Amino acid sequence: MKFKLIIFLTLVFAWSACGDKKSEGAVSESAKEEVTEKAVDADPMSNKGLGPISSVSLGEIDAILVAAGETEFKAKCTACHKISKRHIGPALKGITERRSPEWIMNMILNPEEMVQKDPIAKQLLIDYNGAPMANQNLTEDEARSILEYFRTKN
Repeated sequence: MKFKLIIFLTLVFAWSACGDKKSEGAVSESAKEEVTEKAVDADPMSNKGLGPISSVSLGEIDAILVAAGETEFKAKCTACHKISKRHIGPALKGITERRSPEWIMNMILNPEEMVQKDPIAKQLLIDYNGAPMANQNLTEDEARSILEYFRTKN
């Protein structure tokens, strides 16, 4: 009898942990509409996001930074992101044409605050079923190298 109870409780826990699509992210329809309106109204290239990066100077593409960024991306990001297709997170091809360099780096460095306060990041959280981006605890230099890698993927 004890064995059956353990099996039953395990199944109930597993079932409840899965949840359903309606409750994932626990975002009301009115909140979704509000976030969507703000994200659509904002110019994504002027949005710098929230975090330590307020300004990024871009020059010619730096091959050394690209190589370092590709290594970092493959080690820390490919579980959730692919360059050319949607996965757990959005496809990143052309990201530097859709988002400002500061926003990209702040999303890498400060994803928790970004998904709480930035309208674009909030919308992405909704679009990707409440799956927030994991904080990989990268340095600013590592985030900058990933940005440089993304610049080659347009």
